[in-house]
Amino acid sequence: MSRRVLEQIDVADCLRLLGSVSLGRVVYTEKALPAIRPVNHVLDGDTVIIRSHLGGSLATAVGSGRGVVVAYEADDIDVVDQLGWSVVVTGVAHLVADSREVARYQGLLRPWVDIATDCVIRIEARMVTGYRIRAAVSSVDEQAAVAELPAHPLQ
Repeated sequence: MSRRVLEQIDVADCLRLLGSVSLGRVVYTEKALPAIRPVNHVLDGDTVIIRSHLGGSLATAVGSGRGVVVAYEADDIDVVDQLGWSVVVTGVAHLVADSREVARYQGLLRPWVDIATDCVIRIEARMVTGYRIRAAVSSVDEQAAVAELPAHPLQ
C-alpha cells in the first residue's frame, strides 16, 4: 500500500472542485437530529443551489423564513486507490422566492429521481473547507515533513 498525504484545500480550489461535480449531500436538522439527503447542485459564486420538493422535510426545515444552518458536502474519491477530495460548505439555507431565479435554477438542475422538485434552496456559504488525500511523493513529502520538525532546543 502506498503512503498517502492529507492536505487542506484553499477556498478557491474548494469551490472549483465543488463546481466540477453535480452530486453531493445536504445535512440539516430533522426532529432535532441530523438528516442527510443526496441531492444534485449547481454553484452560483460561493452559493450552493439545490432543489427539493415542497412538503419534504428539507423544504419544511428551510421554509421557516429565518433560514437554517446546513452543511453541504461533495467529494470525488477513487475507492480503489483511496485518493480524492472532499469539500464541505457550511452556511444558511433559504428558499429562493424570486420566480425568475427559480425558473433559471430549475433549468440548470435536472432531478435525478422521478419526484417533483418544485422548490429551490440557496445555501449561502459561511465556511468552506476541504481536504485532499493524495499519494505521497516520497522525497518531496519526506523533506517537507523533516523541515517541519522543531529544532532540538539545545542546538
